[in-house]
Amino acid sequence: MKDVTQLDEGWILRHGDALLPARVPGCVHTDLLAAGVVHDPFIGHNETEVAWIGRQEWSYVTELRHDSGHERAHLVFEGLDTAAEVVLDGEGLGGTRNMHRLHRFDVTGRTGPLEVRFASAYEEADRVRALTGERPNVYPGPFQYIRKMACGFGWDWGPTVVTAGMWRPVRLEHWSTGRLAEVRPLVTADGTTGRVELRVRTERTPSGAGRPLTLSATVAGTVARTTFEDDEAVLRLDVAEPELWWPRGYGDRPLYGLTVTLLDEDGQPLDTWERRIGFRTVTVDRSPDEHGTPFTFVVNGVRIFARGVNWIPDDVLPSRVTPDRYRTRLTQAAEANVDLIRVWGGGIYEDDAFYDVCDELGLMVWQDFLFACAAYPEEQPLRREIEAEARDNVVRLMSHPALVLWNGNNETLWGFRDWDWEEPLAGDSWGEGYYLGLLPRVVAELDPTRPYTAGSPWSGSWDHHPNDPRHGTHHSWEVWNRRDYADYRADVPRFCAEFGWQAPAALATLRRALPGEELAPDSPGMLHRQKAEDGNGKLNRGIERHFGLPEGDFDRWHYLAQVVQARAVAAGIEHWRANWPVCAGTVVWQLNDCWPGSSWAAIDGDGRRKPLYHELRRVYADRVLALLPADDGPVLVLDNQSGSPWGTTVTLRRLDADGTVLREAGFALEADARTVMRQVVPAQLLPAEGSTNEFLVADADGLRAVHFPVVDKEFGYAFPEYDVRIESGAGDGPVDVVVTARTVVRDLLLQADRLAPGAVADRGLITLLPGEETRITVTGWPGDDAEAARGALFSVGAA
Repeated sequence: MKDVTQLDEGWILRHGDALLPARVPGCVHTDLLAAGVVHDPFIGHNETEVAWIGRQEWSYVTELRHDSGHERAHLVFEGLDTAAEVVLDGEGLGGTRNMHRLHRFDVTGRTGPLEVRFASAYEEADRVRALTGERPNVYPGPFQYIRKMACGFGWDWGPTVVTAGMWRPVRLEHWSTGRLAEVRPLVTADGTTGRVELRVRTERTPSGAGRPLTLSATVAGTVARTTFEDDEAVLRLDVAEPELWWPRGYGDRPLYGLTVTLLDEDGQPLDTWERRIGFRTVTVDRSPDEHGTPFTFVVNGVRIFARGVNWIPDDVLPSRVTPDRYRTRLTQAAEANVDLIRVWGGGIYEDDAFYDVCDELGLMVWQDFLFACAAYPEEQPLRREIEAEARDNVVRLMSHPALVLWNGNNETLWGFRDWDWEEPLAGDSWGEGYYLGLLPRVVAELDPTRPYTAGSPWSGSWDHHPNDPRHGTHHSWEVWNRRDYADYRADVPRFCAEFGWQAPAALATLRRALPGEELAPDSPGMLHRQKAEDGNGKLNRGIERHFGLPEGDFDRWHYLAQVVQARAVAAGIEHWRANWPVCAGTVVWQLNDCWPGSSWAAIDGDGRRKPLYHELRRVYADRVLALLPADDGPVLVLDNQSGSPWGTTVTLRRLDADGTVLREAGFALEADARTVMRQVVPAQLLPAEGSTNEFLVADADGLRAVHFPVVDKEFGYAFPEYDVRIESGAGDGPVDVVVTARTVVRDLLLQADRLAPGAVADRGLITLLPGEETRITVTGWPGDDAEAARGALFSVGAA
């Protein structure tokens, strides 16, 4: 049987004459941090102080000693970041130029000093650029010339931290006769039968060449075997009446253990491969209709409105992201009623632990190939690296039932058309051959069980603009960049794969990252963490349109920025969901963050949930009650994406600004499963157009929707008044902050991290009418001080 030894100890990081203990997996930054050589790049302005690291050469050294009775010994690196030379006992084993690939070297009978020498990523990029020529790029970093995590060179939400090192595990494999070099399980469901077609490639030693070997596979009690003499074999298993894997909210997520074993002619095992699989079918409906070209996920024959979020690397030092951290972040996504995670193309192919959790939670995965926001040369040496990278990762990830889509790129097809690339390219390659040629060919060959799309956005053909909202996937960025969030309602994209609004991180996160700084929107540390072009200007304009800009009050500015972010994203989702099935999904930019700063994230760089997170939980729930603006006044919408009919009584009230009920009516309404029901609001319940002292409230089944005819700064709010009391649980358990309104209180928010850095509230923005009470449960705060709780409460009408 193959013997595997992890090489995670005994490494030394060498730079010049300096020798430091190293951790593998890890990177130069984590080792320098652990040794106290550099300061945390997330604190203050330290990002600029560690910029030199990415421009230097580094070496990792250890002593390779091994002794085995096996015929072969392989040194396997699951991830080398990025331009590296591997040297054993003074002799080169080979070079690597790709962070996203596994690399394997034969070290049979060889021992001695082992050194992995890393060149500067900048120098490697410059070398490739000299070979291929210059290509346009949205950002200054040279990431399109090196197969490395692009956002490490800096993005409009993240720092420039250019890493190097062995960022994934290193191991030694000893084996004889033959090994499993590649296992591709093609998993489908057909009627009442689950099918697994295993396509297996083996590697043999000279003594194993031509010998009959046996391949055995087991899944769900079904066993199949075949004997073969070549290097490749195909084995099929049929499973009777398996339980189907469903996205969350549509059914259970049963996973079946699949074991593949390679045996010699005496029946002795040589190698084994194990994964969990799920039986399901997935397609994307792109059949033209009267509205254009749809983009609708269909799982097990059921059409799905995708409730998605975009995922970026959870840390700019990705080796620090543990399986537990993946589980925490993805569980947070599921608890926000998300059912699709898009792994964005400027990051990484995540660790297997990421996809394992998605399988368990029913989170569909849209996987980008790693191209983003730049023109990519198609010449060598990049082309062969890109094909090998694509093949490695398709094979590695295809066993996961959660994976529902391969996507060629992020915004490069759009960039070619709209970002003034065509003239400077002057006919040079820019990546089109990857997205429309190489990548679909690789997917069709290796993983024909899943759909492929050339890019995001992509209309499906050059016959349409790449970002045409009527065709395929669409990115909506005019709103954040130039327009008010109300303009999300101006169109209905077939599938909105990116849209979002910025807000700063939680206050406790900012205080940790900027110790001693007097916080202000334009204080030095805050500006350093604002990476978007004119980001603060866009934040301020968003606040100004609705509230007026608070002068000299950071706490108020911080709160209003959070409110605008939550309202903006909710406005888009409510509108687009209400237009199902024309619109078949929204993917918010973005779920998570890679460091503490201002960004579009719902969960900040310290893992704290912004108000946007709680708003996502509301608007991504199976059932949403909404009042949506229309030409003749607001329309009441029951959006039911659950699997059963929703029958309810909706109470509509027209109220005065002081909370007095001016008119009230109840309506018995029903929305069938997976449908949207619209109800015109009777004229007598409508506030007058442009009214500054009347508003509309809809309530049903504990859900609430509000409609104000004018923006907040024009509405005649009374100063919000409310009582606060604390009800403590037993021992050190959660406490309830109970708020009773005496006036209209709009968008009440308890910022729990103001009570204690580790405190968490279970609610986001809440609108109360006079006499109403809300109970906010806080964990991580042992206090019983009602005045302290009052100091952490904010609302729209407060001065």
